[in-house]
Amino acid sequence: MRFGILGPLDVRTDDGTPLDPGGPRPRALLTLLLLDAGRSVSTRRLTDGLYGSEPPAGAANALQSQISRLRRRLAPHTEIEATATGYRVAVAPDTVDAHQFEAWSAAGRAALAAGDHGRAAARLREALALWRGPALPDLPDAQAEAGRLEELRLAAVQDRIEADLSLGGGSELVPELRALLAARPLSERLYGQLMRALHAGGRPAEALTVYEEARRTLADQLGADPSPELSALHLELLRGAAPERPRLPVQLTRFVGREPELARIAADLAESRLLTLTGPGGAGKTRLAIEAAQQRPAACFVELAPLTDGSRIPYAVLAALGVREGLRSPAADTTDRLLAALEERELLLVLDNCEHLVEEAARVCALLLAACPGVRVLATSRESLGITGEILVPVPPLPPEPAMRLFLDRARAVRPGFAGHARVAGICTALDGLPLAIELATARLRTLTPDELADRLDDRLGDRFRLLSRGDRSKAPRHRTLRAVVEWSWGLLDEEERELARRLTVFSGGATLAAVEAVCGLPYPEDVLASLVEKSFLEVSEGRYRMLETIRAFAAESLPDPEDLGDAHAGYFLRLAEEAEPRLRGGGQLPWLARLAAEQANLDAALRHLVRRDTGGALRLMGPLSWFWRLRGVHGERVATARELLTAVGDAPPSGLEEEYVLCAVNALSGEGDEPELVARVDAVLDAYRGPLRLPYILVLWAVAAGPRPATDAHALTLAGGSPWACALLDVGLGFRAQFAGRPGEAEECFARALAGYRVTGDRWGMANCLDPLGMLAHTRGESGRALELLDEGLAHVRELAAPEETADLLRTRATVLLHRGDTAAAVAHFDEALALARGAGLPDKVAAARRGLGDAARLSGNTAHARVHYENAVRECAANWFSIGETVRSLIGLGRTAAAEGHPEEARDWFRQAAELAVEGPGDLELADAAEALASAARSAERAAVLLGAATGLRGGRTEGDPDVVRVEREVRAKLSAEAYEQAFEQGRRQRSAAVSER
Repeated sequence: MRFGILGPLDVRTDDGTPLDPGGPRPRALLTLLLLDAGRSVSTRRLTDGLYGSEPPAGAANALQSQISRLRRRLAPHTEIEATATGYRVAVAPDTVDAHQFEAWSAAGRAALAAGDHGRAAARLREALALWRGPALPDLPDAQAEAGRLEELRLAAVQDRIEADLSLGGGSELVPELRALLAARPLSERLYGQLMRALHAGGRPAEALTVYEEARRTLADQLGADPSPELSALHLELLRGAAPERPRLPVQLTRFVGREPELARIAADLAESRLLTLTGPGGAGKTRLAIEAAQQRPAACFVELAPLTDGSRIPYAVLAALGVREGLRSPAADTTDRLLAALEERELLLVLDNCEHLVEEAARVCALLLAACPGVRVLATSRESLGITGEILVPVPPLPPEPAMRLFLDRARAVRPGFAGHARVAGICTALDGLPLAIELATARLRTLTPDELADRLDDRLGDRFRLLSRGDRSKAPRHRTLRAVVEWSWGLLDEEERELARRLTVFSGGATLAAVEAVCGLPYPEDVLASLVEKSFLEVSEGRYRMLETIRAFAAESLPDPEDLGDAHAGYFLRLAEEAEPRLRGGGQLPWLARLAAEQANLDAALRHLVRRDTGGALRLMGPLSWFWRLRGVHGERVATARELLTAVGDAPPSGLEEEYVLCAVNALSGEGDEPELVARVDAVLDAYRGPLRLPYILVLWAVAAGPRPATDAHALTLAGGSPWACALLDVGLGFRAQFAGRPGEAEECFARALAGYRVTGDRWGMANCLDPLGMLAHTRGESGRALELLDEGLAHVRELAAPEETADLLRTRATVLLHRGDTAAAVAHFDEALALARGAGLPDKVAAARRGLGDAARLSGNTAHARVHYENAVRECAANWFSIGETVRSLIGLGRTAAAEGHPEEARDWFRQAAELAVEGPGDLELADAAEALASAARSAERAAVLLGAATGLRGGRTEGDPDVVRVEREVRAKLSAEAYEQAFEQGRRQRSAAVSER
C-alpha cells in the first residue's frame, strides 16, 4: 500500500489501484493514524483530532464505529490494530509520502553538506515531487503539524535551490525565488539566493537592488539590519567578485566513510563552540575536519603544522582569513586585529595540527571564543586543548568496511577497472585501517599486484608494522604510527629518489621545478619528481611540488648536511627576491607579486636561516622584501625577525648595506616611530648616505615610520637620483605638502607630474596614490564627475594589487564624493567596506575615517543618534600619532554638527573649539580650514560667520564647492548680509587665515 497525505488523502494498493477510504471522518481518522505510521496513536488524540477539544457525548463509541468502517475499507491490504492505549495502522513509515519526504529531504541535505550537489539536487527534487497540494487538507484542525510540514517543504526547496546554484544555476532560478519571496518577504536566505542567482546570471546590478530591498523590508517590518552573512554577500557583489565559499582546501579525491563522525560533529557544533578531533597520526583528522566544515555556511581553514612558534598563530589565522595589514600597521596589535576581524562574524574556524603548539593554540581559542560570540572552532590535535566547554571527538582508524571502500576507491584511481581482490581485507587489516597508510599502499598498485603488495606487508614489515596491527596501537604517538607506514614506503624508493626526497625537506610550502633544480643540485629532476609524485611522497599542483609534513619530518631525519642545504636554499631565494624587487615597481608587478606570495613560506625560512648564519645576507634579503610585505599587508609578522637581525648587526650598518639596514629598522619600528634612539640612528645613516638609492621606497617607508622630514627635501632629491619612480614619489610628497599648506594648484601640478611619472613606470601603487588626491581636489572644485573617474581608475589599480590600505583610502574618498552628491546608500556601502579593510589591516586612523564617514552619512540623513555613536567611536579609534590629528579634528567637528542638529548650539561650539585647538598641531592648514567652516555654522553673527568662511578659503587655498554642510552655511550667511558686507567680511577672513579663526 502507498499513502499520500501531502495533498488530498490518496490511498493506493501495491499495483497502483486507488482505494476510497470513505467520507470526511474516515479520511481524517486515517490521516491521523498515518502521521504516526507503525506506532500506536492514543484514543484521546484520535478523538481530539476528529471532534476537537470538546468532543460530544458518545465520542468513544463513535470512534470505535469509525475504526470498524475504516478497517473494512482497507481490508485485506492493511490492518488497523488495537493497542493498549489506542490504535495503530500496520504499515511502514516509508509507505507514507510525508515520512518519505522527510527521509529524502534529510538525505538531500546531507548530500548538500557533503558537497555532492548533483546527488543533493536529485534527491531533493524527488522529495518535493511527493507533494500534490497543501499538507493534511483532510485534517483541518491540525494546523501545527501542517505548518511543520510546510516549513520542511520550504527548507527543502531552499536546499534544492542551493544545490542548483552550486551546480551553476542562475537566471532560471530567479522567477521561482521571486515567487517564494513574495510569500515570505522576511527570509534572508531567499534574498541571498536571489542575489546569487542574479549575479550568476550576469545581472549584478539587479542583485544589488535585491539587497537594498531586503534592507528596507527588514528595517520597516522588524526594525533590524541584514545579517552579517547577507551583508558579506552584498560586499562581495559590490567588489565585483563572484560569491565564493569561505577558504577551505579543495580536495582532489572522494571522501569515503566517516558518516558517524560527520553526523556527530554536525550535531555537536550545533550545541557547542569548540570541538577537537583527536586520534593517531594518519587517521584522517584533517580530511574529516574539512568535510565537516563544508557543511557550515562559513568556514576558514588554518594549517598550523608549518609553525614552530606559537606566537605566530594569530598571524596564521589572519592570513587564512585574507586579512592584510596596512602601510602603518603597528607591531603589537596582532591579537587585537584578529579579535576585531572576527568579533562580528559567524564563522567556523578550523585549526589543523595543534598538537605541537597546544598551549598557544588553546590560548588563542580561549580568547576568540570569549570575545567573538559568532565564532566556533573545530581543532585537530593528538591531545585536547584543555579548555572548559571543549568536546572531544575521537577519530579512530576506519572500520573494515569503509577501509575496504577507501582502498578500492584509491586503487581504481591508479589502476582503472580494478574490481577488488580477495586479499584487500587482509591488506586493510594489516594497515590497521589508517587512511594515510591505505593511500600510500594503493599508490604501489601502479607497479605491484595485490598479492605482491600483501606479501610485502607480511614479509618486509614484520615486527615494525606490528604497531599498526592492534586496536590499542591507535593510541600510539603520531610519529610512531606513521613511521611504520613511511619506513615501508621509504624502503620501496631507489637511492636517487631517497636523496631527492631528503633534499626537498629544505622547502617550506612547496617548490617549483626551477627551485628544486637550483637548490637540490640535481640536474633535470623531472623524472625523479614524477616518480615521487606517483609513489605519493609528493603532491603536485599548479607547478608546485609539496611534501606531506609527516613524510617531510621523516626524510629530514637522515639529511646529512642540513646547514649547507639551507645555505643553498637561502641563496636561491635571495636571488629571487633581488630579481623581483625592481619589477615590483613596474607594469609587470602583478605576476611577480603572485610569485613572491607563492614563495612566502620559503622566503621566511630563508630569512630565518640567514639571520642565524649570515647577517649581511639577511639584510640583503629583508631589503627587497620590505616593499613586497607592505604592498601585500603582511609586514607585521616580520617585526620580531627584524628586531633580532638589527640587534645582531649592531648600531652601524655594514659597508654597502646602508639601505638594507634602514629598511630593517623600518620593519623593526613597524610604523610606530616610538623609539627615538633608533630613529636618530637611522636619520644619521640616511644623512651620511650619498645615494642614489637602489631601493627608493625607503623614502616613503621611513617617512611613514618616523614622520615627515621637511628639512631633508634637498637630500631626498639627491638620494632619488635619476630614478623615475623615486622622482615621482618625491612629487607625491611635495603635492601633499602643498595641499596641507593651502596651495591646491601647486599640489595638483605635483600630483599630475607624479602620475605621469608612474604611468611611465606602470606602477599601479604609485598611480593609485596620485589618483586619490587628484580626485579629491577635483571634487573640492565641484567637479564630482571627474573626481569619480579618477577614483575609479585608482580603485581598479589597487584591487589588482589587493592592497588593503590603499583600497580603503580610495573607497572612503569615493564614498565622500557620493555622499556629497546625495547617493547615501552607495556611500554607506563604500564606508562599510573601507571600515572592514582598515580594521583588518590594523590602521586605527583609517578605521576612524571610515567611522567618521558613516557618521556623516547618518547625520545628513537625519539620524543624529547613530551619527553620534559613529563619531564617538571614531575619536576613540584615533591613535596618538601625527597622521591621526586630521581624523580626530574631523570627528570632533562631526560631534559638533550633530549637537547643532539636535538643537544644542553651545555644545556644538564647544566641540568646534576643541577641533580648532587640536587642528593647529596638525601637519598643515586643512584641518584648521575644516574647523573654521564648522565654527562658521555656529557663529553668533552673520559677519563672524562670513569671516570664518573666508579664513577657511584662505587656509585651503580655494572654496569648497561640493560639501553640503559648507554650501548650506554659505547660503544662510549670504541671505543675512548684503553682498557688499558679505564680501568684505569674507575677504577679511581670507587675508587673516589662522588669525581669524583664533579670534573670539
